[in-house]
Amino acid sequence: MALPKLTAPEYEMELPSTSETIKYRPFLVKEQKLLLIAQESSDDKQISNAMGKLVSECTFGKIDVKINPMFDIEYAFLKIRGKSVGETVELELICPDDEETSVKQKINIDDIVVQIKDDHSTEIPLTDDISIDFRYPLIADMENLSELAPSQIVFKLLANCVTSIRSGDEVHQKTDMSKKELDDFIDSFSNEQFEKVTNFFDTMPKIRHTVEITNPKTKVKSEVVLEGLENFLG
Repeated sequence: MALPKLTAPEYEMELPSTSETIKYRPFLVKEQKLLLIAQESSDDKQISNAMGKLVSECTFGKIDVKINPMFDIEYAFLKIRGKSVGETVELELICPDDEETSVKQKINIDDIVVQIKDDHSTEIPLTDDISIDFRYPLIADMENLSELAPSQIVFKLLANCVTSIRSGDEVHQKTDMSKKELDDFIDSFSNEQFEKVTNFFDTMPKIRHTVEITNPKTKVKSEVVLEGLENFLG
């Protein structure tokens, strides 16, 4: 006699990048094992691949790690984790007023959102007639970034995420550029132009949540802004 088949409950979430409503389910033991093995390896690529596979399978293929931006994947992972192991996470936060006292703070995963700024754009003007178009980082773009110096991270993301360069009515697609041509173009930025470009990454959509904490020693109340998936995993 065959064993019975277990079915997982299904939920709905709104995909931040498109506002599309998609279905998802909690992760299963086999997927949790895959993620734990990856985390134990401390290999960034293995961890990101495991997280991407988990999110794709738990959203029934609606999220594709080769297409969906990293903030979609991080948001979906949090929602999936919430339905899998609990919707509340307890974090230890450092009080900003003395930068040493830590307090425990419980956060409801459903309160965490992807914040998208109204004035943010994927097209960055460099001069009156030259602009550069970007896409948002994918999970593959984030692999092994921890091994790089901060300045190298910026240049890697910049080069990876360029999609085209516009000059008047002419559009140069990245697929038609050599690595040297793109590197030389980036190297020719003025400081002001480089700041415009890096501001794209500073202001791009990301999971963000603000919590108010009270320092038990000084009684000072402060706001702490949490950004990025790693800050929400207790």
